[in-house]
Amino acid sequence: MTYDFRAIEARWQSFWDEHHSFRADVDPERPKYYVLDMFPYPSGDGLHVGHPEGYTATDIVARYKRMRGFNVLHPMGWDAFGLPAERYAMQTGVHPAVRTAECIVNFKRQLKTLGFSYDWEREVDTTDPRYYKWTQWIFLQLWGAFYDPTQARARPIDELPIPAEIAAQGPAAVRRYRDDHRLAYLHDAPVNWCPALRVVLANEEVAEQVEKGLVVVRRPMRQWMMRITAYAERLLTDLEGLDWPASVLDMQRHWIGRSDGAEVRFHLVHQHDADASAIEVFTTRPDTLFGATYMVLAPEHPLVQRITTPEHAAAVAAYVERATRRSERDRQADAAEGQKTGVFTGAFARNPANGAHVPVWISDYVLMGYGTGAIMAVPGHDERDHAFARAMALPIVQVVQVVGGGGAHPIAEAAFSEPGVAINSGFLDGLPTAAAKQRMIEWLEAEGLGRRRVTYKLRDWLFSRQRYWGEPFPLIHRSTPDGDDEVVPVLELPVTLPELADFQPSETGEPPLSKAEAWVQLPDGGRRETNTMPQWAGSCWYYLRFMDPSNDAAPFSRAAADYWLPVDLYIGGAEHAVLHLLYARFWHKVLFDLGHVGTREPFQRLVNQGMVLGATYLPKDRRRHADGSAVIFKPAEVESLAPASDEWRVKATGELVDVQWDKMSKSRGNVVNPDDVVTQFGADTMRLYEMFMGPLEHSAPWQTDGVAGCHRFLQRAYRLAFDGDASGTADSGPDRLRELPPGEGSDRQRRLLHRTIAAVSERIDRLAFNTAISAMMIFVRDIVEPGEPLHRDALAQFSLLLAPFAPHLAEEIWRALGKPHSLAHEPWPAADEALLVDATFPLVVQIQGKRRAELAISQGASEADITSLALASPEVQRHLAGKTPRRVIYVPGKLLNIVV
Repeated sequence: MTYDFRAIEARWQSFWDEHHSFRADVDPERPKYYVLDMFPYPSGDGLHVGHPEGYTATDIVARYKRMRGFNVLHPMGWDAFGLPAERYAMQTGVHPAVRTAECIVNFKRQLKTLGFSYDWEREVDTTDPRYYKWTQWIFLQLWGAFYDPTQARARPIDELPIPAEIAAQGPAAVRRYRDDHRLAYLHDAPVNWCPALRVVLANEEVAEQVEKGLVVVRRPMRQWMMRITAYAERLLTDLEGLDWPASVLDMQRHWIGRSDGAEVRFHLVHQHDADASAIEVFTTRPDTLFGATYMVLAPEHPLVQRITTPEHAAAVAAYVERATRRSERDRQADAAEGQKTGVFTGAFARNPANGAHVPVWISDYVLMGYGTGAIMAVPGHDERDHAFARAMALPIVQVVQVVGGGGAHPIAEAAFSEPGVAINSGFLDGLPTAAAKQRMIEWLEAEGLGRRRVTYKLRDWLFSRQRYWGEPFPLIHRSTPDGDDEVVPVLELPVTLPELADFQPSETGEPPLSKAEAWVQLPDGGRRETNTMPQWAGSCWYYLRFMDPSNDAAPFSRAAADYWLPVDLYIGGAEHAVLHLLYARFWHKVLFDLGHVGTREPFQRLVNQGMVLGATYLPKDRRRHADGSAVIFKPAEVESLAPASDEWRVKATGELVDVQWDKMSKSRGNVVNPDDVVTQFGADTMRLYEMFMGPLEHSAPWQTDGVAGCHRFLQRAYRLAFDGDASGTADSGPDRLRELPPGEGSDRQRRLLHRTIAAVSERIDRLAFNTAISAMMIFVRDIVEPGEPLHRDALAQFSLLLAPFAPHLAEEIWRALGKPHSLAHEPWPAADEALLVDATFPLVVQIQGKRRAELAISQGASEADITSLALASPEVQRHLAGKTPRRVIYVPGKLLNIVV
């Protein structure tokens, strides 16, 4: 008898393709279910076994929901723009489009061998002009809109009210005013510039390049920005009601970073620049204003050059230049470790609370992107300010004490940042912190020195890259005095990338597209934008295109959006917990405001799958190669000292090695290729093991022994159904179905079957796939006992339970049972509630507290009947030895104790 998984899987994958088994169309008569993967970047390395974990989970849910009667949308596509393909082109000369297409072919092949039930007719590729035409269209929606705070929504830019004084200045002033309010706008922004790569890096890309030894500096550059900060409050409040992991919700809240406090104005003293009259700061602790003993500006603050006195100009200029060479990440890290540097500008400002003249410094622990780029420093009650004051010998004043007094806090040694009671604070003295905050804000507003304000840590989204392999911006720049940025008409979209042979940016940072002069320079004098959009652009809205991917008139129809949205289940890695989700939510809200979608949020339920860990084999002495890289042995070079042992040795030398479980990567040599697993064990086995390793949300090591165990389970399931002849091989055709009697079998078998149905159903609903598989393993182990053959209806229902997990084998069993159609849309089996409760329960009988018998008692038996049965039991009679029971104590459903 042969479980020929290769033939079975090939047969059913062909069947599903030929019959479009998983096609989804809008059908208002049926309930929908939209299940989505975070689509992959198709790299040259192909998939490793960690990638399909989330895809297997979504496929189980998709197959299960179809069988539950839902109209399931389960698509797949490719997030294919980005830096890796461009770097490969620079190194090899292979065009990014060629390399990307090769990678997509390989990724798709690998996914199809795993039998995922994707609707491949909905496949999208972010580098396809038919797709990024609509990415450009969405950009134009943002460019053509402003955020109206009075209505708390986006509106078309043509509806922006123009102040009379602006209108009086003419069309150019009106244009500038509109440009200053657009949701997509140009801005001179400090960016992370890598001279070696000659590209601008996103904040999240900096660490990787620094680890490679490359230098990343901050430099101003004209960039496209997205005004995501206008949506900060909605992005925060709309998290309520989402079924997302608590950790992701917390990360989003932290990233948005709402702060309630006050904006305070410090007037400059004896300032030689009349236009630089005051420094504005934001503080969450206005109650500590009396304790502000100095101020700090970010080195990039526009006031730095204007307020610096001549005698301090050289030192300030040198410090500013050094700060531009450091990334924000490094600056924040140094600040967290207490490393403080700074330079005095020579300027002083007046503390509005007490009139004291406080010195104005610059330091790179203050960032221009946060708040106003300036702080009032209260070293007695802020740890960073305290460290700076200690380093620069600046005054430290206590203005808050512990509630109830309780002795002075050693303010000279450490900041006291907790709430307390105001002291040394004039009209605030004696007020608790909360009341003192409110009182100070009221005073500032009454005196015209400040106002109540809410700020957010969230910053506007830097949306352009100096790269080739990205979406071109659909805008044309004019250089005439009355010129304006022009949009490319929708009918002329997409603006496609020109052909280039040299993908290197210039030494000065000019993007590669600037080399395509014939493409950039238009006959009428206009010039195309030469920056491209970031990789985030295509992944911000792909879930929308999946709903209507063949639509040439719009990115998607409103009918499709109204039917399919929101995404019911979204599964992907926790590494996208903030930025991708935040950006997608932002775009979705703009489209909602402009009437293109009818839901406020795109993803209702979110699940982050754990990481699949690979084994890295290291020498116990952790020695390194001559170039400094770690010595790592390949899996084929080592062997276990004993079965199930954690001790390993090198085959050739016998040297003992340690096993370390890490994230899979080529550099660690611990990548397992799914092609190898499928070849040796089959796709169904790999799918099962991906889910059987542990709870979906937990990380787990990849262990071949576990794969083999899942394969043995499928072999046993196969043998339950098939009775092959001696010649059962891949060439002799499928084995024969066993002779199976009709029905579900004996009472015991029926109870086991229906308990398995109930368990698997409930556990799939909870995404507890590992325990659902355990229930099926118990069924296969226990369903057949001597004298109780497997019955036809029991096998049919088991094949339906197996289908979401091991669909190829399930289809093979279903067909062998004589079913004319694929089971992909068959109704999910229903558990008989009556069979989930045992007909009897075990009753322990004690005499004088000692266990003497165990009886099977019918459910619902009365206490009198139970007592009679117990006393009549031969075992009980033997131990009573003629003694008369004096009392009988019954614990319902558990035991009966006889006292003699």
